[in-house]
Amino acid sequence: MSPEAIIERLNAQWEPCSAMLGAHAESWHPERQELVIAFTVDEGFCHSGDVLQGGFSASMLDATMAYVALCIDERIEHIPSLEIKVSFIAPGHPGTLLCTARPVRLGGSIGFLEAELHQNDSLVATASGTYRIVRRKA
Repeated sequence: MSPEAIIERLNAQWEPCSAMLGAHAESWHPERQELVIAFTVDEGFCHSGDVLQGGFSASMLDATMAYVALCIDERIEHIPSLEIKVSFIAPGHPGTLLCTARPVRLGGSIGFLEAELHQNDSLVATASGTYRIVRRKA
């Protein structure tokens, strides 16, 4: 499937939690196995006035890591998170944040992925995750 077709497919079928965060797939780079998703949030996702709540940042990172695996292997049916480590670098704010994810290694039943979340060219958070890979039966 072409990169454009993958982006179109993602944007046509967001899970409700990703749709709530204003997800929009921006680009898929198969040669680097890298997916970029934009998330657009308002003040309702913030605390202390205009600081993005960390759980929402973690959700953006988690979703992008899972979706990149789905872009790489169309046989993956489910990819539940087993463990995620998030490092918060700087506060996020209402507006658009860009999340970039890539695999570290996708094995037979376990995947290791990583992601970064940026806003206005500033690093907001990073994550690494371990995922269970469930593929469709042939």
